[in-house]
Amino acid sequence: MLPFRLALLFPLIAASTVLHVLPLLLVALLKVVLPVPRLRVACNPLLTGLAESWIGVNNRLWDAFTHTRLDVRGDAELHADGHYLVLANHQSWVDILVLQKVFNRRIPLLRFFLKRQLFWVPLLGLAWWALDFPFMGRYTPKQVARNPALAGRDIEATRRACEKFRAIPVAIMNFVEGTRFTAAKHAKQGSPYRHLLKPKSGGVAFVLDAMGDGLHAILDVSIAYPGGSPSLLDLLGDRIPEVRVQIRQRAIPADLARGDYQNDREFRIRFQQWMNGLWREKDADLAALLGPDAPAATAD
Repeated sequence: MLPFRLALLFPLIAASTVLHVLPLLLVALLKVVLPVPRLRVACNPLLTGLAESWIGVNNRLWDAFTHTRLDVRGDAELHADGHYLVLANHQSWVDILVLQKVFNRRIPLLRFFLKRQLFWVPLLGLAWWALDFPFMGRYTPKQVARNPALAGRDIEATRRACEKFRAIPVAIMNFVEGTRFTAAKHAKQGSPYRHLLKPKSGGVAFVLDAMGDGLHAILDVSIAYPGGSPSLLDLLGDRIPEVRVQIRQRAIPADLARGDYQNDREFRIRFQQWMNGLWREKDADLAALLGPDAPAATAD
């Protein structure tokens, strides 16, 4: 059954990708060469519209080819012209498709911070570049120790990206754990949370500092899979019975909206305490979404 479904789905997904990416690249190249800043800005709605159309096709394929029930909870006020920082837990590549299905055309296009190597993914890497997705080095502590100059590169990349975003409605997406949850990673960290890895606060702090008053709220998203953490093949094979999503809108604390996270130890401690408190609430949300007898997630 799965090979038959894939034989149906892959041509549709591939055709939609090509039909959307090619005009995306043409508009992006036009944006680069136009000499008038106002005309370059005018390209942004065209790029966003193409991306939202692409996501919309994927969402229709989701509805047509699966029986997955999407249960969305929360009282956040969503605006297509808003300016949001979106924070979420991360268990599976399916998370991205869930977020796009929940938010497409309800808030601005989600823009993710991506590993620099992903630029070379065929077609998708160029599409992400055309849509101004920021590409980051994400250097390890060992790499920084060998070359301290690397420490500031991702911070500067964040600032450059946020400068572009200040002029347009935006939803900046951050998987705060920095990697997908697995039981092995959870045990290795000694994480104090049942369903989460420890939050990495630096990226959130850098975005808030760079955007200043350019963001008006945080959307805190908790994604739960009662049937266990799935793979993309599980989604394509219609093996995900239900996805539960909790959305909480949170104010950006005024005393944490700006600060030198890297060099101000007192600010860094306060920011981490705030993030840890938010993560405790998220862990409780996930426990409620999954039910009292649910095991911790075990995504690979």
